[in-house]
Amino acid sequence: MKTIRCQVEKITPFNDAVYQVLLRPEAGFEFKAGQYLSVVMAENDKRPFSIASAPGLDTLELHIGAAVSESYPMQVVERLKNSTHIDIEAPAGDAFLRQESQRPRLMIAGGTGFSYIKSIIESQISLGQTVHTQFYWGCRNQDAMYYQGIAREWHKAHTWLEFIPVVEDAPQGWQGKQGNLLKQIEQDFVSLIGYDIYIAGRFDMVGAARQVFREMGVEEAHLYGDAFAFIK
Repeated sequence: MKTIRCQVEKITPFNDAVYQVLLRPEAGFEFKAGQYLSVVMAENDKRPFSIASAPGLDTLELHIGAAVSESYPMQVVERLKNSTHIDIEAPAGDAFLRQESQRPRLMIAGGTGFSYIKSIIESQISLGQTVHTQFYWGCRNQDAMYYQGIAREWHKAHTWLEFIPVVEDAPQGWQGKQGNLLKQIEQDFVSLIGYDIYIAGRFDMVGAARQVFREMGVEEAHLYGDAFAFIK
């Protein structure tokens, strides 16, 4: 990993709980789709966030869920709001896109885990890949699905990509699934044998998903999520 100085270009709230952050690195570096960076708050305080943008762009995009004042992520948002520059350490993470694989891909995001999936899908698009990909995004409600517009655009523009939005509390006229994200996947799949699976979200959700997927025949060598390094 390298320490890289970045200009804080823009901070925009998606809603009252999630912020989009754009950073412009002062030095170039390479990363793989699905990796993450750490915002350096202090020498011994480095806070990880998935890189939401695909490799090869001039700016780095983060999605920071910061609903609670003085919370761990809100402290980062406040630091960024009050800074013209910030140091990051990058890249990190082993759950990056295996772009050579031709196995069908199952992508799963809970909440701001979408940022991890966004980097991977946009990388697939830029590479011209057409590997069959199903993307499930689970949120509490429609308002929490802060970037569903771009996900629906992917679905319309690319025949190889299917977007399945899942919310627990669905409004009238909701165009998607209603219920629990993992239960929806259990309902839609008889077996997970043969899939490359990429997952991000709250650690408790990711840990629960692994248990469910084991019962569905998942090949764990093809189950990718950086959370697994912390919830062994």
